[in-house]
Amino acid sequence: MEEPLWQPNADQIEQANLTRFRRFVNQKHGTALADYPALYQWSIDQPEAFWSALWEESGVIADQRGEVVLEDGDKMPGARWFPQARLNFAQNLLRRRDDSDALVFRGEDKVARRVSHRELYHHVSRVAQALEAAGIGEGDRVAAYLPNMPETIIAMLAASSLGAIWSSCSPDFGVNGVVDRFGQIEPKLLFAADGYYYNGKTHDSLEKIAEIRRRIPGIEKVVVIPYTREQFPLESIEGALSLGEFIDDYDAQEIGFRQLPFDHPLYIMFSSGTTGVPKCIVHGAGGTLLQHLKEHRLHTDVRPGDRTFFFTTCGWMMWNWLVSGLAAEATLLLYDGSPFYPNGNVLFDYADAERMTQFGTSAKFIDAINKAGLKPRETHDLSSVRTLCSTGSPLVPEAFDFVYEHIKQDLCLSSISGGTDIISCFALGNPVLPVHRGELQCRGLGMRVEVWNDDGEPVRGEKGELVCTAPFPSMPIGFWNDPDGEKYHGAYFDRFPNVWCHGDYVELTAQDGIIIYGRSDAVLNPGGVRIGTAEIYRQVEQLDEVVESLVIGQEWQGDVRVVLFVRLRDGLDLDDALIEKVKRQIRANTTPRHVPARVVQVSDIPRTKSGKIVELAVREVVHNRPVKNKEALANPEALELFANRPELQS
Repeated sequence: MEEPLWQPNADQIEQANLTRFRRFVNQKHGTALADYPALYQWSIDQPEAFWSALWEESGVIADQRGEVVLEDGDKMPGARWFPQARLNFAQNLLRRRDDSDALVFRGEDKVARRVSHRELYHHVSRVAQALEAAGIGEGDRVAAYLPNMPETIIAMLAASSLGAIWSSCSPDFGVNGVVDRFGQIEPKLLFAADGYYYNGKTHDSLEKIAEIRRRIPGIEKVVVIPYTREQFPLESIEGALSLGEFIDDYDAQEIGFRQLPFDHPLYIMFSSGTTGVPKCIVHGAGGTLLQHLKEHRLHTDVRPGDRTFFFTTCGWMMWNWLVSGLAAEATLLLYDGSPFYPNGNVLFDYADAERMTQFGTSAKFIDAINKAGLKPRETHDLSSVRTLCSTGSPLVPEAFDFVYEHIKQDLCLSSISGGTDIISCFALGNPVLPVHRGELQCRGLGMRVEVWNDDGEPVRGEKGELVCTAPFPSMPIGFWNDPDGEKYHGAYFDRFPNVWCHGDYVELTAQDGIIIYGRSDAVLNPGGVRIGTAEIYRQVEQLDEVVESLVIGQEWQGDVRVVLFVRLRDGLDLDDALIEKVKRQIRANTTPRHVPARVVQVSDIPRTKSGKIVELAVREVVHNRPVKNKEALANPEALELFANRPELQS
């Protein structure tokens, strides 16, 4: 076993929220849990006691909790958590009412704003009153086509204070992508911004908003928020008014938070939609709140007054996750725009300027700053940053090295993984455990996560399917427009009955960490041997010539062959020598089975709006099969680069 890259010292362990929680459990339940492994085992052996302890220790605000913690706990799906509870999600996020920062916002280099906890409460009060006057109530859908700005959080909290259901897309989505999502859930009201900034350019959204309004007839009102200008024409958008007009008649007052069932619908999230119309995943208020309190406070060690950041848009679940940091009484640092404008230092500048404590980003961003030759440790202070979170795709071992060599040494590097499906994580960081190269530190408390082989047997030290064998509070309530639950059941429970099968190809390590090898549906299968795509990416992207890559399995002569697409640095062409170098790198560090039969140069790699590469869509194009929902992509035109490639015809 390799030496850890980082290990918390005695003071860091002592000060961690996790340590305080473990002692709370020991005192309350008379246990003698000495460390995280013991606490984790107790949390999955005694789930009702664990989730009750989390509720109490994290101070959930509720009208009532009830005596019953778990009903039908042997059913997946079908289990119900805290069935007698009555609470309000927004009330838990607005628990702090002082003059310290609640939200700090940077919109590229154009906009900078601060909103205190007291001001946030007042803003939410005014918008909630306006929503109620507009006829918004329990179960109504309120949608947002907005950047990651304070008004997005204000509108979400106002809607959820009334029991309405919130759903959002980022403004870089095309009209079809928005209609594919919001058209299914029929929102009553749409919030949108007049435009947005990206990469030094101003983008106008008014024409797209007008078209969205025309194509979703159920929208009764459109509230347009000024962002790129103070004044804008709204005549072309039916039923539109500015945010100022919408709230002008209302003064801030005490918010009458509706007390609702634990599993009252809070969010509708969307799958990426790259293989068909996006699935509409409905998440409950109580499960989202409890799970996020656990992940922020215990696994990410967010404390009152911390300054928490995640680089995300409102179309990615990490936005919903970030917002819940308010329930941990943190300040949220929001950024909207390109993380590389005007250069790759902007987020590290932000970290220093605002004394950031938790820095959240994607594995692709870490790889990109590495490729760009940036060394933040030499150019920035970063002394306030205790935790760096990475998600979106597997963080390769070499990226762990880069973080500790060139970003910061004394840092808990938390590679985390879960998904929109559970609006949270199965594998997480941990402030009291060491960081091992290439591994996610631990399984999340209360999550009975195992790795199963094809026969449904739990394995360790072998690759297999990530499963969860017991219910947890943030399982979806269901899918929208799926009355008999058939789509929901088919998505997660068909392969192993009564067990959540997540679709990740992973390994549980000797020290209880997780290694992720890619999505199960993208696993390569040459000669019947299963290969995770991340195993190949790890090798290829170490090469200086390669900026990024994408690998698929091509059906060929009754078998499957590995095809690797590479985007090279500007000015480079793929010649025989570079192809051989790529193959040699893969062969030397994996197995001959991993070596691609074909290496092909492309000028762009298609990805979703949240930055994930889309192996399945490329696989469909290579096999001349239709890609059903190109609108889900940030750069759909890139798919054309993979069609009818002569290199793949022989």
